[in-house]
Amino acid sequence: MASRFLLSLLLSLIALSRFSTVTAYNQGVGLSPQFYDYICPKAQEIVRNVVAQAYAKDPRIAASLLRLHFHDCFVKGCDASILLDSSGTIVSEKRSNPNRDSARGFEVIDQIKSALEMQCPSIVSCADILAISARDSVVLAGGPNWVVPLGRRDSLGASVQGSNNDIPAPNNTLPTILTKFKRQGLDVLDLVTLSGSHTIGNSRCTSFRQRLYNQTGNGQPDLTLDQSYASQLRANCPQSGGDQNLFHLDPVTPFKFDNQYYKNLIVHKGLLSSDEVLFTMSKDTMQIVERFANDQGSFFENYVKSIVKMGNISPLTGSNGEVRKICRRVNHK
Repeated sequence: MASRFLLSLLLSLIALSRFSTVTAYNQGVGLSPQFYDYICPKAQEIVRNVVAQAYAKDPRIAASLLRLHFHDCFVKGCDASILLDSSGTIVSEKRSNPNRDSARGFEVIDQIKSALEMQCPSIVSCADILAISARDSVVLAGGPNWVVPLGRRDSLGASVQGSNNDIPAPNNTLPTILTKFKRQGLDVLDLVTLSGSHTIGNSRCTSFRQRLYNQTGNGQPDLTLDQSYASQLRANCPQSGGDQNLFHLDPVTPFKFDNQYYKNLIVHKGLLSSDEVLFTMSKDTMQIVERFANDQGSFFENYVKSIVKMGNISPLTGSNGEVRKICRRVNHK
């Protein structure tokens, strides 16, 4: 009898835990790393496996998935609005200047969502998929691991205007970039830390061409760019044409998530103007760059804090938004 009673009690506790998790899901009590523990316990394992398979085929995908999370969160919060295709009244953020011809990895997100829908239908949001896949991408590239708060829901629309206005651009000045970060509740340390994401990934010629030929409109190159490095870049980034030619953001360790990015800035080999200004235009940001260049552990420690903070930007919870069945479109009512 006692054993039956204990078994009954345990089953009741498990049922209560499941109920509490679902209740939290519906009421929006905030994000929690344990959000899917009972309602979709294999969620993170499924995401990790699909990302690992994609990374094995194309290591570049790590930077692409990380960038999707960043570009999602900076536009009205982390709500998977970046994943929506244009349809009906929705104009896709994929058409915006920061994303057009450069945002990628959408097929991997589709694969993850399909696998999750088979395991636990209509439970795991596309916004959470972006957050988890960003973490897994950093880990696969050799960067730090972290616990991802979960429980975001997906938007019912997109904002191409927000994408154009709110995502920092490669040629923005440091004050403009900092303003865009502060709008999201992020500070100068978050700015320098999250910019370290450029330790992996590529950039197109069109994003830095002005540094090579006409930085300030006077027909002169950017003198804060190492001139021998600039000469190498000009070989594949001509004054006209070649817009889509790709260049490593970190030419030294292009596929390794490390602190080499900051070392590059110190020797004036930051590819984008928005990167190099962190070292050349402010004593505050310069000191952080120097600290991270000298101490990878400090960079990793701060990176975890900053990306979790970014992942908490205005999430939809409770009954707000929805959990999309297909990440590219809102659910049919």
